[in-house]
Amino acid sequence: MGKKSKRRGWPEAPAPLPAPVVDNHAHFPLLGEDGAPLLDDDVALPPGEAPLSTAEQLARAAAVGVERMITIGCDVPSLAGTLALAAAHRELAAGLAIHPNEAPLHAGVREVGPDGLEPHVRAHHRIGLDEAIAHVADLARDPRVVVVGETGLDFFRTGEEGKAFQVRAFRDHIALAKELGKPLQIHDRDAHAAVVDVLLADGAPERTVFHCFSGDVELARTCAEHGWYASFAGPVTFKANDDLRAALRELPPELVLVETDAPYLTPAPHRGRPNASYVLPLTVQAVAEQLGLGLAETCATLTANTDAVYGTW
Repeated sequence: MGKKSKRRGWPEAPAPLPAPVVDNHAHFPLLGEDGAPLLDDDVALPPGEAPLSTAEQLARAAAVGVERMITIGCDVPSLAGTLALAAAHRELAAGLAIHPNEAPLHAGVREVGPDGLEPHVRAHHRIGLDEAIAHVADLARDPRVVVVGETGLDFFRTGEEGKAFQVRAFRDHIALAKELGKPLQIHDRDAHAAVVDVLLADGAPERTVFHCFSGDVELARTCAEHGWYASFAGPVTFKANDDLRAALRELPPELVLVETDAPYLTPAPHRGRPNASYVLPLTVQAVAEQLGLGLAETCATLTANTDAVYGTW
């Protein structure tokens, strides 16, 4: 793994990009009028760090060339608020889904997964899985929702009992994306082969994106074969991730996207500090180096790819 920053707090803004890009996956904080998070675990920041307001995040992002962002709501309490946030800010569009780690909890599964952590059960998990996905389907028809996601499989956090419910939820989201004619964003953690198997069995939506791509060269070749997009986040900048960079080099540039997954996965040299869309230029620079393209050409390619997947807003 790369070295974590010893400093705390929000990173300094990097140099502006020569052309605009889009952060195609972030989790903007849902804040009340007093600026406090609406949910206790809404933003996973280090102790003592206050979230940046949406207005401040948007201003910082625009100053470095990140002009648009997709903010993701992936549990029941955040769905309506995420859509409302996108409706209130022209720079934002929304993605909605039930996260794969949420799916077993809605099905009453309370097992400890391979990560050894107890499941975080909250009041909204009393809602059944079918009802939770139906709520996604109802809201996702709104034109401000440009993608169904993040959905997929996460075998790092889920045990054997929960896997079946993750697969069921994943298949329901695939069907929803195809019904609505919207792209799909996939969360894939320690589940590459299983994700591919489901996509091939059910038929992937025309525009399918592996969010925060974590695969190897083999998965990159599979994506290239089927025309699936791979979105790269901060880990592509981590020193130890040579295999991830090799996978990126295997992909045709027209299938590459970038994201922050903010406030998580802050790129080097700021690991351990909170992430935000204005930090995205560091990832864009790393992508440009691996693709062997100039920074301006990379920005133009990434923006064209984003528009091909999600449209414009």
